[in-house]
Amino acid sequence: MKKKIIIIGGGFGGLNAAKELKDVDAEILLIDKANHHLFQPLLYQVATAALSPADIASPIRAILNKQKNITVLMGEVISIDTNSKKILTEDSEYKYDYLILAPGSRHSYFGNDAWEEFAPGLKTINDAINIRQRILTSFEQAEKLHLKDEQEKYLTFVIVGGGPTGVEMAGAISEIASKILLKDFRNIDSSMTKIILVESLDRILTMYDPSLSEAARRNLEKMGVNTLLNTRVTNIDEKGVYIDGVLTETPNVIWAAGNSIPKITKTLKVETDRSGRIPVENDCSIKEHPEVFVIGDAASYIHEGKPLPGVAPVAIQQGKFVGKTITNELNGKKREEFHYFDKGNLATIGRAKAVMQIGKIKISGIIAWIAWIFVHIMYLIGFRNRYKVMSEWIWYYFTYRHGMRLITFLKK
Repeated sequence: MKKKIIIIGGGFGGLNAAKELKDVDAEILLIDKANHHLFQPLLYQVATAALSPADIASPIRAILNKQKNITVLMGEVISIDTNSKKILTEDSEYKYDYLILAPGSRHSYFGNDAWEEFAPGLKTINDAINIRQRILTSFEQAEKLHLKDEQEKYLTFVIVGGGPTGVEMAGAISEIASKILLKDFRNIDSSMTKIILVESLDRILTMYDPSLSEAARRNLEKMGVNTLLNTRVTNIDEKGVYIDGVLTETPNVIWAAGNSIPKITKTLKVETDRSGRIPVENDCSIKEHPEVFVIGDAASYIHEGKPLPGVAPVAIQQGKFVGKTITNELNGKKREEFHYFDKGNLATIGRAKAVMQIGKIKISGIIAWIAWIFVHIMYLIGFRNRYKVMSEWIWYYFTYRHGMRLITFLKK
């Protein structure tokens, strides 16, 4: 009888595991809540009207349609029973011999879940479209008003969290506010636009060398972004955001401060770290259940004394490793240890502005920006998406025009 392999999640980890298993004589089932694979690093460009959702997403079935040993289902896994080796979805249950858990992550409000209504995070296409609607609608609202005091809150944007997502969002909003949208409005004074980036630590981009963090901060300041360090958000409500207890009125609060792991991981009934991630063995399996692998954002894999970050390169490498591990084991070979190859970090700040760190190499400016472009194009799935995204970026570089400024729904 053929072995049954279940993969939960069609992100970078799950998809690369599935591809690595293409030659295995087994029944593979991939389950994801969405029907598409999403290139999350470019979600902020959908949120800021630079790209269309279809430019950074591809149907999972289309990606894997030539792989005859795999079935793709759209659905949500409710629980995992490691004792009986089965998973339960909202309408069925499935047995497995191997389980690969790659559910990704969601934004975390550190116990303040009520804030999500007023400060959306950025993890899904719906999140990005929601933020895009808020940004574009705010400019439309400001255009209707004639008193500057009334316009001010609609022209204020607060991003909470100074990691790559927060920095990239702040830079992108600065550019669309100063270079793009305001050209099309007659009643808005561009000098009134306020962009505030709030970070609780003493610098932004803490995974980078301090010199690059400072270079990024200086670039943001030159672009008009007010970077508040060692500063905390104490509350968020319908009026706006309270920064160290002081209210900043705005409907535009974007959350980029933390991640949480999906609840499905709790049904494994294993210990987690402080972030809710599951500690894994050196082959990415969980303790006492070598047939269950956890990869990507949900896994806590200790590398050089600290957990690997929840970024795409980690998930991709772990997905390929686990797929190869299962393939080798079914062919009678022993398991090996996972070794992560650090390809470096890249973050863009704006047009021709980025930071790059690869080992001891630290670069900021246009060279890092060009590297950022080519790395992201390379990771996109499908020729169409690569061509479309590169075309949009070239168009924007020469024209300062974004083409995706559509308001498709308004909240009542």
